[in-house]
Amino acid sequence: MPDENVQMTVDGELLRERRERRGLSRAALGGLVARSEDWVKKVERGDRTVRSLAMIVNLGRVLGCQDVNELTRADVSVPICDGGKVSHPGVPGLRAAIHAPLFATTGAPEDVGELAGRVRQAWDVWHRAREQRTAIGSVLPGLIETGHATVRAAEGAEKRRASVILSETYALAQQYAAHTVEPELYWVIVDRARMAAEQADDPIALASAAWIVGNGLRVVGHTEEALRMVADAADTLRPQLEGGSDRLRGTFGSLCLHAAVTAAQDGRDGDAWRWHKEAAKTAKNLGPAYAHPWTMFGTGNVAVHAVTIGADLHTPGVALQQLGETDPTSIPSVERRSRLFLDAAKAEHVRKEKASALQYLRLAYETSPEAVRYVPSGRALAADLKRTATGALSHVAHQLAEDIGVAA
Repeated sequence: MPDENVQMTVDGELLRERRERRGLSRAALGGLVARSEDWVKKVERGDRTVRSLAMIVNLGRVLGCQDVNELTRADVSVPICDGGKVSHPGVPGLRAAIHAPLFATTGAPEDVGELAGRVRQAWDVWHRAREQRTAIGSVLPGLIETGHATVRAAEGAEKRRASVILSETYALAQQYAAHTVEPELYWVIVDRARMAAEQADDPIALASAAWIVGNGLRVVGHTEEALRMVADAADTLRPQLEGGSDRLRGTFGSLCLHAAVTAAQDGRDGDAWRWHKEAAKTAKNLGPAYAHPWTMFGTGNVAVHAVTIGADLHTPGVALQQLGETDPTSIPSVERRSRLFLDAAKAEHVRKEKASALQYLRLAYETSPEAVRYVPSGRALAADLKRTATGALSHVAHQLAEDIGVAA
């Protein structure tokens, strides 16, 4: 039987060998992954453990690795090149809207209430469409241009309210841009969301911005900073939970789930499940019908994250047990439902159950093709199954890889 608790960590000796082979000093490698020379030294000596898959991938990419197992010695394959960024046809329009001249007329101001309704509708489309990036890619540039025009034209309380809506618009842009745009544009989007929240002078909007910035930090492997960011925001809202609005409690729950997944990616199982427990309690108090309008926090999303945590902790048995206790129809977001099946596929892949991994990956793809095609871990899994599946499964794996777009 495969080990149910496979831990993927950087092997210090392998890291040192690859670094020296590339002719990099510890300071140079640290600079390339936004870490210190001392951090690299501790990892190489085994004094510091690196479990974050995003950071392992970053190190591998800098060091010219083809697969993370070249740094981990783990019997788990995660290709680096095959799982790379894939652009979307709507990216040029988004880029043009974000880089629009400051003093040109690129959008007309709108009633703040009407703009809020349009942004919420766009979020609803994102969560209900099978091809979510295609569905909102054409409307995002206009929402961004109108959002900025509305903030500039408004005054007083309306200006602050418009800033909240603009921050939510950039949160949607961040979801769209993840894995599809160059890092520079991605971080402009993250920073714009944060600046709009600060202009709003609204504690809940600022806490929501922490969720957005935390996403950005986590995706590049800065799990410690991401966890600190969302934990501080959650601590700010926690004293107001009793008697607080649904918006406040939903934001708090979203931060808890963010912290849970971030802790899991850093291999901190106790912290991960502690944060998840707090999120589950919050969702229960909000009731089964509640779903945060853009993070989709609610009972269904709490269930999805339980599977994600199990997969990220490399405990496939836990992930699949959580899956067995989850009703996919309780998850209002198609994109989140697809993630549920993708995490199940990852868990089965760790267990070397290729037939089940292919089945769940196919379910994830059929639920939402773009939620797999534009996610590096989904593409990497498809590529690895295509490369390693044998016998009757080989044809199935090749067909699925072709559908996802990694057949070449």
